[in-house]
Amino acid sequence: MNIHRLRRLFSRALHASLATPLVLAGCDGSEGSVDLTGYAEVACTEQGLSVSGLTLTPAPDFVQLRYISTYGGPAPSTYANAAASGEPCATATDVPACKTALENANVTAGFHNVCVDFCSEAFLVTTRGDEVKTYGTLAELQQLLGTVDTEQEAVLKTFASGYTLLCGNREQGAVKTNADGSFSVIATKGYACGPGTELTQHVLKVTASGEVQEQEKRVLEKGDPNCNIGRRPVGLQVAEACDGPEALGRYFANAAHLEAASVHAFLRLRDELALHGADVGLQDAARRSAMEEVQHARVTDRLARRFGGTPQRPVVEDLPPRSLMDVALENAVEGCVRETYGALLAHHQAMHARDLEVRQAMVRIAEDETRHAALSWDIDQWARPRLSEEDRRTLREAQKRAVALLREEVAVPLDASIIKEAGMPTPEAALALLDTLEQDLWA
Repeated sequence: MNIHRLRRLFSRALHASLATPLVLAGCDGSEGSVDLTGYAEVACTEQGLSVSGLTLTPAPDFVQLRYISTYGGPAPSTYANAAASGEPCATATDVPACKTALENANVTAGFHNVCVDFCSEAFLVTTRGDEVKTYGTLAELQQLLGTVDTEQEAVLKTFASGYTLLCGNREQGAVKTNADGSFSVIATKGYACGPGTELTQHVLKVTASGEVQEQEKRVLEKGDPNCNIGRRPVGLQVAEACDGPEALGRYFANAAHLEAASVHAFLRLRDELALHGADVGLQDAARRSAMEEVQHARVTDRLARRFGGTPQRPVVEDLPPRSLMDVALENAVEGCVRETYGALLAHHQAMHARDLEVRQAMVRIAEDETRHAALSWDIDQWARPRLSEEDRRTLREAQKRAVALLREEVAVPLDASIIKEAGMPTPEAALALLDTLEQDLWA
């Protein structure tokens, strides 16, 4: 699609939306939270959950929490920028050999999926004398812990069981010792970013034998359907919470999460376009879009932290290449519908955000996202003639459903600060924007 035509259409949609009432609305997706009496914050270091406070027998010289990344390469890569306790190889007879073994210690699979760079898992590594040992499964971790008899051991077992514990926030990361010797732990799952998502709070009981039993579950926050500006990749997993005490911080943390996810989407798109014989121009445009999304993620990350938010990087499952029909179907929904509307939203924010830094950031993002939307329509135009009539009919129906779902999502009220400071449209204005796009693009 000619990008100038898209700009003219966006201009007309923005003009039409000005006639809608600027009613500021708030929302609260919380169903209440647990009584925190007696709970303490989980122990943390600057790198995350602490691995001190573990009563291991025999005691190791050194314990470290590590992560592996399994995305985009023939073998997992390891990074060890997480919490540690003790002195590496303190009692080894051959210290250089011990330290070399520690540096190379790795596993093929870990016990917790996390949001660090790409799709990652966690494991523990210890040194004791000359022995360097890894623990990458729940069974191995339990063998290391033995009887769970400290609060931090209960926290670590909860983390390993797939829950997230947030440092410095008892509502999302807390622990207490019970009279019977068990432990109660508060943790979360999920994140509130996008339609159908939610951040849930869980109250868990961890027994001395290491069994993790869920006692209570409640929704802390419903997903904001308007948080995603970029293209969502296939295989995007529910990740750790996009956290922040204020709505504006959470909004930009969620935006940063989705912008980072868009990098994966465009890199995958570039590879699949090459696989199916698309011309080099489309492939290069997808690669350039990925690089632009890197910049968008940095900008929104900075805004999130300014407003007290804590962005999390996306976890994207490494899936095999898809058929041309599957690529075209995702492009029709994520690109021609959601990304096109997202580009229009960015223009609205560039015009209406009261915060100067937000307004300046959205000017750049809006222009880039308009090019990305135009690329989606170019890919659609390239792919459709290569599909059967039945496949093309499937694409049309999928777009109609995507538009209908988008119409439901934008009707959800937003916090007043997101409308004022970030420039997001009210539900009335958002529906007016959608009306114009539907008449000219999706009818």
